Amino acid sequence: GIIAALKKNKWQDNLISTIVMILISVPSFVTISLLLSWLSYQTGWLPSSWPVDGSSLGAYAKALVIPVMSLCFGTVAGFTRYTRAELTEVISSEFLLLARTKGLTRRQSIVRHALRNSMVPIVPMIIGEFVGILSGSMILEQLYSIPGIGSLFILCINSRDYNVLLVDM
Repeated sequence: GIIAALKKNKWQDNLISTIVMILISVPSFVTISLLLSWLSYQTGWLPSSWPVDGSSLGAYAKALVIPVMSLCFGTVAGFTRYTRAELTEVISSEFLLLARTKGLTRRQSIVRHALRNSMVPIVPMIIGEFVGILSGSMILEQLYSIPGIGSLFILCINSRDYNVLLVDM
């Protein structure tokens, strides 16, 4: 987002914006399917499902790579888009022009003033994105066979155990 804002309306900005829009548009369950196909079945680098109980710590770490990547692509792309928009707005503001006229270099004014002010609306968004990640993880837990809260939610819905479902929320 920072690079896209600094290189506004150049090829770098267009490339980053295109990649960001693609990553935002693809749901996490499609991403995990593509990552499973590529990283597990074609290359064999990572496991295709969650390891059984009693596995080594390394097996759990390798198993976390695909689900974490699939959950983070959309979120990181969203933050990239917001960072670009906020930083572009702050860079064109008058107080940044004043900082430049006082003798700060472009880099100093961006690092000291622009980045700090552009992060003000973005930092609270982390909480909302965290909730979005939790809701998206329910489907991924089913696809990757991860024993987690998503499995419990699905089990409670299927067995019509609404008391457990409401307590967990």
